[in-house]
Amino acid sequence: MSMSPSPSADRPGVPARPAYAERLDLPWWLWLTSLVAAGLLAVEIWMGGSGARAWVPFAVLLPVTAVGLWWLGRIRVAVVDGELQVDDARLPARFVADVIPLDASGRREVLGVGADPLAFVVQRPWIGGAVQVVLDDPADPTPFWVVSSRRPVELAEALLAARDAAKPADARPVDARPVDARPADARPADSTAGEPG
Repeated sequence: MSMSPSPSADRPGVPARPAYAERLDLPWWLWLTSLVAAGLLAVEIWMGGSGARAWVPFAVLLPVTAVGLWWLGRIRVAVVDGELQVDDARLPARFVADVIPLDASGRREVLGVGADPLAFVVQRPWIGGAVQVVLDDPADPTPFWVVSSRRPVELAEALLAARDAAKPADARPVDARPVDARPADARPADSTAGEPG
């Protein structure tokens, strides 16, 4: 009986399911207040005018506002295939030294007065949490990334898991002490135990 390969063996690579994914979209109340403000501005421009002045402000301001709000909330953050993806930016997990989940005050401290100008920042003010991804890439002058996230702890865990999976087995930290497989009574006595220091 011959074994046939699985049906997926001859198909091109199917993208892996993300370990973490989120979209940094705007909250509903920001949509509502922005569209109401655009409507009020359109009414101010109209002010009882006739002809094109009666409909152009509404036909222009409301769609432009909606497109602008959609554009502000388009950013996607994901950990997929061993890399952090933030919109168009990609960071292979092997270059991640550490990931620190930040609350609003921690984010404010990292992005405050003493912020590093070389840091890569994707920050959305309507999202309280963030992660700081410390890099370990000598070829890149960027010291860290700061990325907004509604679930910073989950993002940090997913990125650290991707980093650990991306490291080769010989690069993972191991106990540096040599292991002596001989029974304890067969090992030589420690020659430095009786010597004066």
